[in-house]
Amino acid sequence: MQNNLTAIPAEIKTKLDNMNLTDRFLFSETAEDSEAYQAMVSIFMEEDIAVVNWTETEKELRISPQLRAVRLDVIGSDEFGRLYQTEMQNRNTNNLPKRSRYYQGQIDVSLLPPGCKDFNKLNDVTMILVTPFDIFGYGLYKYTFEEQCLEIPELKLEDGAKRIFINTHGNNSQKFTKEFLDFMDYLNCSTDIIAEKSESTKIRKIHNVVQRIRKSEKMGVKYMQRWEELEYARDDGREEGRYGLLLEKIERKLEKGKSIEQIADELDEDVETIREIAIESQLI
Repeated sequence: MQNNLTAIPAEIKTKLDNMNLTDRFLFSETAEDSEAYQAMVSIFMEEDIAVVNWTETEKELRISPQLRAVRLDVIGSDEFGRLYQTEMQNRNTNNLPKRSRYYQGQIDVSLLPPGCKDFNKLNDVTMILVTPFDIFGYGLYKYTFEEQCLEIPELKLEDGAKRIFINTHGNNSQKFTKEFLDFMDYLNCSTDIIAEKSESTKIRKIHNVVQRIRKSEKMGVKYMQRWEELEYARDDGREEGRYGLLLEKIERKLEKGKSIEQIADELDEDVETIREIAIESQLI
């Protein structure tokens, strides 16, 4: 069967063709490929990481029916059992540091079986949050956080938790390899020209997957369905003058720990409509 997007409206095909890797849809779909995901993590970590296991993208993690679910882009583990959770955020919600703290806690709770008290069995976890903006305002490409003692700065807690915030528009290029900097350029502008300028085999590998996604009829349909669902939700909201109100209600209910299903039931809306609005607004 020939892969083409002839059945996809021209507007959708253009959006997909021009989409950069900073788009959450393209980032998540690219990370579905194990080699591309390994290449991404290795570049972010600036060392070769052998990813041996990874979850499906945009996995919903819920440790209790009473607690808010967490939607994670990708979680992978290396040969030593260290976990790497990556997430693309292209909207500054002004809560990303605390959001990462919440995610870290949810992941930790899910790692041990019920009743297990041996906390040394907790995997080391590195969270990598990628943004096309600077959360902290210092102009760095990379901000790495680990727990340490304030009174004795050289004393680290060594709890195995690390959080990394990647700013694709940093300006401290002297601190990084050419491959890392080339990948920042590629994230911002995921074109053939940018990919071909780089000598990195990892970036070429990632670009091959991106190109495959853009040419895939299945991915085109998937993106079209997601786009249509969101547009329908927006149109419905505009017709009744309530889209902003609906978004506000969803945000408040998520903050109270309610699930997408509970919110849809309470608002008498379709589950997928609520989910798409929440994802597009990066509430989950």
